[in-house]
Amino acid sequence: MFKIISDGGCDFSEKEAKEHGVTIIPFYISLDGENYLKEGVDIKKDDYFKQLLANKKLFPKTSQPSPADYIDEMIPHLKEGLDIIILTVSSHLSGSNQSAVNAAKLMEEEYPQRQIIALDSLSGCIGQGVILRELIRMRNDGLDTLKAKEVTEKIIKNANIYFTLDTLEYLKKGGRIGPTSALVGGLLNLRPILYVEEGKVASLEKVRGKKNAYKLMKEALIEALREEKNNINLSIGHILSEEDATEFKDAIEEALEIKMENPLTEVGATIGTHIGPGALAFAYCKKYENFL
Repeated sequence: MFKIISDGGCDFSEKEAKEHGVTIIPFYISLDGENYLKEGVDIKKDDYFKQLLANKKLFPKTSQPSPADYIDEMIPHLKEGLDIIILTVSSHLSGSNQSAVNAAKLMEEEYPQRQIIALDSLSGCIGQGVILRELIRMRNDGLDTLKAKEVTEKIIKNANIYFTLDTLEYLKKGGRIGPTSALVGGLLNLRPILYVEEGKVASLEKVRGKKNAYKLMKEALIEALREEKNNINLSIGHILSEEDATEFKDAIEEALEIKMENPLTEVGATIGTHIGPGALAFAYCKKYENFL
């Protein structure tokens, strides 16, 4: 038996984490550059993004959990005799994975009889979330620690996440694109469709208007999953766009004749700071049984 720990990049709600017996190590957010708040503990996701909408000049800073944050949560479970698997947001997007790796190395010295594994999801938000859900299923089905690690590494290579934005402004603020690109994109009403490849955010397409972006994403998702719909763990996420996300979910369920098991997910600050309110995303991976 192993304990599962993840950082806040997975965007599990407090209720979902508790239901599945997963410990979430939160990220830190600073609205003033001095005082840092724990995401989901000291400040809720929707409150955070509502502040971004209310103050267009605001661009908060986020900070990864420290090794000590991981160690504090690991020790009680190690004392109980449990192995530990940690799943983090992509190491290309945050230093959280390095904190987890450092913490694992320190704990291995004190608990050499335990397996302590830190895995890089090479993804984030709902992409990390679908991988985490498969890891939970493996634990619940009784896979041992090393087998779960082996299979999770295969799932990570298979996972996909795509998202579209309401505005290019937050990419500009984060230095991901230049001010000219943001201005032109805004004037032309361009919505980029982005994805994560090998842990890094990349641009797939630029589409004029929200309806066209959603249409393209729906068509691509339906085509990709039509033959695999029963072997896939699928999730949909959003930032202050629950109505759009619900309509997107309903359309996918109707087209594929499925019922999604995962709840709609509110995307958090880790990736959300750079994509901003109004974003919509979907992610999927093959279920773990495909890799046994």
